[in-house]
Amino acid sequence: MLIMAGQADKTRKALSELRLEMGTRLGLRNNDTYSCLWVTDFPLLEFNEEENRWFAMHHPFTAPKPEDIPLLETNLGAVRANAYDMVINGVEVGGGSIRIFNKELQAKMFNILGFTAEEAQAQFGFLMNAFEFGAPPHGGIAFGFDRLCSLFGGESIIRDFIAFPKNNSGRDVMIDAPSEIDAKQKKELGL
Repeated sequence: MLIMAGQADKTRKALSELRLEMGTRLGLRNNDTYSCLWVTDFPLLEFNEEENRWFAMHHPFTAPKPEDIPLLETNLGAVRANAYDMVINGVEVGGGSIRIFNKELQAKMFNILGFTAEEAQAQFGFLMNAFEFGAPPHGGIAFGFDRLCSLFGGESIIRDFIAFPKNNSGRDVMIDAPSEIDAKQKKELGL
């Protein structure tokens, strides 16, 4: 039996790493067998004690589960995101969410995240105004193709599967980026 204590997110991360390590040590992880699952019921928000405010776990446009919307008034920590991750052999290979498509709900989310109505309009007015035209329910998923390839290649490190990897200085040596911006571009960008 193993008991861990501490801040919830750090403890979850440590347990996840321990799970993978013990799976390897005990021979329970087999690169020739693919075990897939969907992870759902993520928290929508997380509270940052240092800043004394709530943050979106995924992004500020992720919708809450419809049945949890009333909890936005009473128990923010219990609200679940309408989000999902696809996991293969313990590795997240894709994730996404259903987006907020209601102007009032999006305004409420911005308010919960600490935006004033003016700040929300200045930064996301294009989105809030687009809701006037009736956005349909919509969502998406993004796959990490490099992660999928590393799994199928039997490797745990994705570096060899990234099309244009950066070195440890953050430089892309294939396309020599970042590179110097010429004076005309700097002027155009106001730099």
